[in-house]
Amino acid sequence: MKKLCETVGFLVFVQGVTGLLHEWLDWFRFFDLVQRLPFVAEYPLFASIVLLVTGAGVMVASDAIKERPGQGEG
Repeated sequence: MKKLCETVGFLVFVQGVTGLLHEWLDWFRFFDLVQRLPFVAEYPLFASIVLLVTGAGVMVASDAIKERPGQGEG
């Protein structure tokens, strides 16, 4: 479960970073999810910042998850 949370947090964080790069430098058009969502297309900068902070928060919060003995092995 910890690895899943870390992976999801990383993917959300990367979406936020690519959204900011797309807004500021016009890079990563093919990878930017924010531009493809109609309900946040009007506020791409705000949505990218929210994704970046949310992704970082999920990655930090995943450290609080304790793995039970025997889980995550083989």
